[in-house]
Amino acid sequence: MNDLAFLTYTFISIFVIVNPISGVVTFISLTSHMTFEDKNILAKKAVFLACIIALFFAVTGNLMLDLFGINVDSLRIAGGILLFRVALDMMFAKVSGESITENEISESQDRSDIWIFPISLPLLTGPGTITTVIVLMGSTASVGQKFLVILSILLTFFVCMVIFLSSRRIYTHIGYTGMLVFTRIMGLFLAALAADFVTTGIWNVYRALSAGA
Repeated sequence: MNDLAFLTYTFISIFVIVNPISGVVTFISLTSHMTFEDKNILAKKAVFLACIIALFFAVTGNLMLDLFGINVDSLRIAGGILLFRVALDMMFAKVSGESITENEISESQDRSDIWIFPISLPLLTGPGTITTVIVLMGSTASVGQKFLVILSILLTFFVCMVIFLSSRRIYTHIGYTGMLVFTRIMGLFLAALAADFVTTGIWNVYRALSAGA
């Protein structure tokens, strides 16, 4: 896989699981009482923190796996199963329990730190996003590819920033129905990514066991 193809693959993988368009509905509901300026300040803080969290796990993920004695392929299989569950929720246009529950959205209405919870974590950087960036970094074959994963994270959250800053305009133009359609399409891509994670992980584990036999 050349660098451009790898960058495209990693960017799409991260963007699909972060799914900022789907997050717009929750973001608007949580910031509906705010002024335009306050909403934009909150969006910038939330996306920046989410990006830092994703970068942190991308850089330290392999160290954590080594610390707990977990193979990246084991995480790939477990992560694939988790992502498939999220993908099903997206395809049926449900709020995914992996990221945020309806009760958490309701309880967050009057909080002053909603940019931390639930927007940054877990809406943008939930377990699915964290698993994805760790697996992608663990799959790299060179320092150059690791840089491309980092670049994909930065690009994803740059797009998130643009989308959140334009959230009310986006909602006005495409509406709730348009967001549901987009979410279902992203869910289909995420299901394909989840299947790839699981099959690749099982195949790698099988080859490792065969080689050690």
